[in-house]
Amino acid sequence: MSTLNPKRDIDIQVPLLTRVEGEGSLEFTARDGRIEQLQLRIFEPPRLFEKFLEGQDYTEVPHIAARVCGVCPIAYQMTSIRAMEHIFGVLEDPWVHAMRRVIYYGEWLQSHALHINLFAAPDFLGYADALQMATRYPEEVKRGMLLQGLGNDMLRLLGGRSVHPIGLRVGGFHRAPPKHEVADLVDKLLAARDAVREFAAWAVSLPRPVDEQDFVSVAIRHPQEYGINEGQLVSDKGLDIPFDRYPTHFREHQVEHSTAHYSMMDGGSYFLGPLARVNLNFDRLPQEVQNLAHDLGLSFPSRNMFMNVAARALECHLAIVETLDILQHYKLPTRPWQDYTPRPGIGHHCTEAPRGMIYHRFEIDRDGRVKTASMIPPTSQNQARLEQNLHSAVEHFGLDHTDEALRELCEKVIRNYDPCLSCSTHFLKLKVNRE
Repeated sequence: MSTLNPKRDIDIQVPLLTRVEGEGSLEFTARDGRIEQLQLRIFEPPRLFEKFLEGQDYTEVPHIAARVCGVCPIAYQMTSIRAMEHIFGVLEDPWVHAMRRVIYYGEWLQSHALHINLFAAPDFLGYADALQMATRYPEEVKRGMLLQGLGNDMLRLLGGRSVHPIGLRVGGFHRAPPKHEVADLVDKLLAARDAVREFAAWAVSLPRPVDEQDFVSVAIRHPQEYGINEGQLVSDKGLDIPFDRYPTHFREHQVEHSTAHYSMMDGGSYFLGPLARVNLNFDRLPQEVQNLAHDLGLSFPSRNMFMNVAARALECHLAIVETLDILQHYKLPTRPWQDYTPRPGIGHHCTEAPRGMIYHRFEIDRDGRVKTASMIPPTSQNQARLEQNLHSAVEHFGLDHTDEALRELCEKVIRNYDPCLSCSTHFLKLKVNRE
């Protein structure tokens, strides 16, 4: 039991957050037993991609959009492609739809395995990093790296390469992989089926903290399949809208301490990511994945924020189960893309990046060039909820703990969201007051 005075003055400074994507810091001040200020500062320069895209031919957008994020380039490519396909009246054919799920699952698998292996597990097991953890858990780390590599193989099959893939285009794909390449990947997926179950069981068994929160889950829901690229935006508070109504419910605003905008839904914060997806779509998971969840003693929906790691682990299993189901019935298409006629208009679309829902809006002019672009990443949408989560978690934990213990708690909460602090796409009018 700590004997520290909870009403002492507390100044927590984390000048550089480690084991997250991008650069940011945390400032936390408490006086007389009350939290006075808690700010997650994102100071990495904004990427300005929305301005870069203005004036570009629509065919260049997927290649430029991929550069927003090195970990989840497919999310930016796919969302922009689908937004433009809505403008051009392109309807996905079944082959394209299935292959888009495969490449998206590749991105989920490599991102989730990386996060669990390198970010979450060291936090929960008390190690400074994965290298330290590997001295005690070498086989577990190797298994996670194997799954991350398999995710990269899935990306290469349809994307040509795993970093900033080049295989996607408006209408479908530039190339359909031949059957022998698909067969090779199927063999790898079959070999990894036991490994991903073991990986999920290990991730769920980690001594994760309990952080019960009152939050609003938001995700894509589809009438037949687990929501990724198509469906409606839904929440557990009654939201159920098509993607083009995103701007009527979601609003961004700027704060001085962040180079990324904050986003609110109907005036309140909301939560995106694996746990939000599983909370809203558990019944859409294949039966094999639902059975694994039950075998591991998991129950959804969950209000414990640290169940995010369990949801990631289930989505790793989902990625392999559904990709196998798709590729074991693979047939070569007549052509891997559909014809269309470019036309001016405005298109909206959402997809589920590894870290949560991403929204794009594009306006294309009569010459096929981008007139305006809006790209809203999941991390910026999660920021208001994350700051509220930090405030609540610290108060529940208790201010009578040492500064080091409070700092460790805050970093665990931040990393649990798997934030990509570098994915700010907007041009900002930023005012900074320095003492």
